[in-house]
Amino acid sequence: MKAAGLEGTGTFAPLRQQVFAVLWVATIIGNTGSFIRDVASSWLVTELSATPAAVSLVQAAATLPVFLLAIPAGVLSDILDRRKFLIAVQLLLASASLCLLTLSAMGLQSVSSLVALTFIGGIGAALVAPTWQAIVPELVQRQDVKGAVALNSLGINISRAIGPALGGLLLAWFGAAVTYGVDVITYVFVVAALLWWRRATPEDDALAERFFGAFRAGLRYARSSRELHVVLIRAAVFFAFSSAIWALLPLVARQLLGGDASFYGMLLGAVGAGAVCGALVMPRLRARLDADGLLLAAAIVTAAVMGVLSLAPPQWAAVAALLACGAAWITALTTLNSTAQSILPNWVRGRSLAVYLTVFNGAMTGGSLAWGAIAEAVGVPSALGIAAIGLLCVGLGFHRVKLPRGEAELVPSNHWPEPLTAQPVENDRGPVLILIEYIVDRKDRPAFLKALASLSHERRRDGAYGWGVTEDAADPSRVVEWFTVESWAEHMRQHRRVSKADADVQQEVRAYHQGLEPPAVQHLLAINRPHIKGK
Repeated sequence: MKAAGLEGTGTFAPLRQQVFAVLWVATIIGNTGSFIRDVASSWLVTELSATPAAVSLVQAAATLPVFLLAIPAGVLSDILDRRKFLIAVQLLLASASLCLLTLSAMGLQSVSSLVALTFIGGIGAALVAPTWQAIVPELVQRQDVKGAVALNSLGINISRAIGPALGGLLLAWFGAAVTYGVDVITYVFVVAALLWWRRATPEDDALAERFFGAFRAGLRYARSSRELHVVLIRAAVFFAFSSAIWALLPLVARQLLGGDASFYGMLLGAVGAGAVCGALVMPRLRARLDADGLLLAAAIVTAAVMGVLSLAPPQWAAVAALLACGAAWITALTTLNSTAQSILPNWVRGRSLAVYLTVFNGAMTGGSLAWGAIAEAVGVPSALGIAAIGLLCVGLGFHRVKLPRGEAELVPSNHWPEPLTAQPVENDRGPVLILIEYIVDRKDRPAFLKALASLSHERRRDGAYGWGVTEDAADPSRVVEWFTVESWAEHMRQHRRVSKADADVQQEVRAYHQGLEPPAVQHLLAINRPHIKGK
């Protein structure tokens, strides 16, 4: 363990950072409680209504809020104090579990109450997920970020290994009320760790973003980032098909395998144990396979597991298959998550990760509902077989859509000079039109325009909502790039957002400029227009 761990820059190196280590342990405890709660709810619904639609509805209730709220939650994680925000959401989650405890103790639990309180728990998960991921770069050094992301996935799957098995045992021995009570207790540890963390208070910033402006900026970035698009597409197709195993597993355990609550917990525990093993061998896998190879391998193994489960194998074989499924699951999650982390700058990390989580949970929610309906129509074994074939096909088909490498230097370059103004400009003044005039030789025009097209994506990602290029009719060597930004404050934020990788693209464009002076830059402000408030 030592060779791969704390002394190097491997998976376990981030544990050298005390704050990260404490919060990591706290999240394991908290996630263990969440899995205890989820296994109780998933099993209780099979007692209240054994139809596939009702069972998949609980799964959908857990993931639908993340699909609906992840992006607003990502905005909040970028503009609020992340520590205080996390504490507030943990208290919300504890309240939902306390309600589950009370209803179970009084014998008033129903499918409707389970779905409603699971939905509230999903709201909490939606609010907290982007923030937990976005704080990682605050807690570790830059070279340890990928290791920290892998450790987060490992921590979740340690919880997945412990929580479901413990939840199944607690449910079988003591009943639902005690099971939910254990979940409530775990929130005490999480809140205590967050209170202990003394996060540095950000300085007051006149350019601090407001909610709606930050929301629009996050969507503009996600819309213009081609690298993020690839990650989102690969995640959507993988999770849409692999969600079948999670949506139908309670029915597999009860109907196909003849198990009870403790056996269902054992199956989920096997997934978690397999994920832990997968995380431990991940460095070796990465040495042999690139990100695309890892994702393809995960799809093949997951499809094979669904195929095995569709045959109603012996219970021991199902446990072994889900061990393999856990290893494949963490391989896919870690690969996609670390790729997303590596291509995102800090200023928009929470919002863009929220877009990723929206796609992930949208695929899981839609998939859960679809596979529940398919299982209702053709039976659980046939639904699993269809999902297995579909996952294998999309895994092979989308293997050609290569994931980004994530090697660009995304720290701010701070190379843009402050704009020259005749007098101070109000932050809410806008929109702003920026003109950049280049002198380009005719023979260099095609190469220049190609480089400029690459630069246009950076302009849009960092805040521009319009971009174009024009030439002077009297002198075609004079080429003007223009882009529009919604306010002066947003343009000043744009100055801060330009990364070193973007600066390299800009330098490539400027290399074609023939003038003795640098390209001329003009900032044109709109007049006779009401100012845009709240930017």
